[in-house]
Amino acid sequence: MTVTKTGVLLMSFGSAANAGEVSGYLARVRGGRPAPDDLVTEFQRRYEVVGGSPLRKITADQAAALEALLNSRASAGEAYRVTSGMRYSEPGIADGLCSLADWGATRIAAIIMSPQYSPYFMGGYQRAVDAARPRLPAGVSVALSGSWHTEPLFTAAMAKLVHEGRAKFGMAERVKTIMTVHSLPKPMVEKEPEYLNQLRETTSLVAARAALNEGEWEQAYQSAGHTPEEWLKPDFKDRLPDLKSQGYTAVLVVPVQFLADHLETLYDVDTAGGTEAGEAGMKFARSPAPNTLPLFIEALAAVAGRTLKQL
Repeated sequence: MTVTKTGVLLMSFGSAANAGEVSGYLARVRGGRPAPDDLVTEFQRRYEVVGGSPLRKITADQAAALEALLNSRASAGEAYRVTSGMRYSEPGIADGLCSLADWGATRIAAIIMSPQYSPYFMGGYQRAVDAARPRLPAGVSVALSGSWHTEPLFTAAMAKLVHEGRAKFGMAERVKTIMTVHSLPKPMVEKEPEYLNQLRETTSLVAARAALNEGEWEQAYQSAGHTPEEWLKPDFKDRLPDLKSQGYTAVLVVPVQFLADHLETLYDVDTAGGTEAGEAGMKFARSPAPNTLPLFIEALAAVAGRTLKQL
């Protein structure tokens, strides 16, 4: 029987796996320019605090879970393989595409592991895919996912995490849920305001799906960069004293833009945010990233299906 082979590539930003990789990783992010020594030292300290970043492993685990799901649904004569590729660490995006082509995939869905899409902010993924095309055999076609920030299964998965997170607190607690998204330099956002609209739409849909009332949640930013430009505010940590003064006794942070746990959830939220919540006199919890939550893997399957229809 002839088998039609289809590939899916999960593309993420990448990460240093441990403190020893930090210097090289930051240089890649900066286009080959070495990062200042103090920045390298600070990030090495953070990696040592949290024990390294699991991003690459989790993305590989997501790929394995998605592959199993797609093959469980495949018709006779169909087969799927799913792998991962990173922009700034190994395995690279070109490596992932080539491995799928070597396996025999003639159609590949390349999914950006960020639900919101902007050519300005996410164009690097398209460029990485385009740069890899000459290495692929003739007849192999690749489609990029684009935005999937309103995917119902994704917002349902995040709403499930919100419910589970809020359930960690007792009935007597007055809980504020803060949905965090990655801060960005204001000059960059002014060139692509639609990206912020997508972020707001995602958080609003998750809040509605979780049946949160208007006063029970808000959106804030996290993980502002170490550059001189002004970054989007408020940072969620800066909101904690005000929330305490308003009578909230507990805070649940939901990093709704982050699909796999890594340094920006484990350190920026858990370590730094947890410490500041304690100093503000508030109880603190964080919802995990969706990681390999089955409902989230279902969402990725839906995104893969839509992406493949472009081919």
